[in-house]
Amino acid sequence: MPRDREPLSVGRVIGDVLDPFTRSISLRVNYNSREVNNGCELKPSHVVNQPRVDIGGEDLRTFYTLVMVDPDAPSPSNPNLREYLHWLVTDIPATTGANFGQEVVCYESPRPTAGIHRFVFVLFRQLGRQTVYPPGWRQNFNTRDFAELYNLGSPVAAVYFNCQRESGSGGRRP
Repeated sequence: MPRDREPLSVGRVIGDVLDPFTRSISLRVNYNSREVNNGCELKPSHVVNQPRVDIGGEDLRTFYTLVMVDPDAPSPSNPNLREYLHWLVTDIPATTGANFGQEVVCYESPRPTAGIHRFVFVLFRQLGRQTVYPPGWRQNFNTRDFAELYNLGSPVAAVYFNCQRESGSGGRRP
């Protein structure tokens, strides 16, 4: 598929969050029974609990880091908190899932208040086990800078979903 028609490019994940990369491993993200596919729509009520994340590969001695960010915080028209860090897990062995890794920043469920937000899962291959320190705050996280700081190189997989405030929640009360 031409890179400009690739879903991560169409959804501006390539550009806003990541540089172009070649996917080299499988990454499956499921909220209950719903698998996340690029650009799919999930409601905040579907993503309250952390998802099941399954990682491909062959060798348990290969480790991965998973980052989940919202590049549209607090609103797509004014993303001045870009990127908001929702989850950070390191030392995930290949062939397993995020629950086998080291949770550095606990999962925070998406609760967009304005507009349609993209929530991006990015997977990096680690050179080996390593200590990763939690950032001081979740807002203005930068996936590119994080990858450079910890020598992670280019992503090996990424997937994103769209989410917006559910109608009927919030608003004025009589």
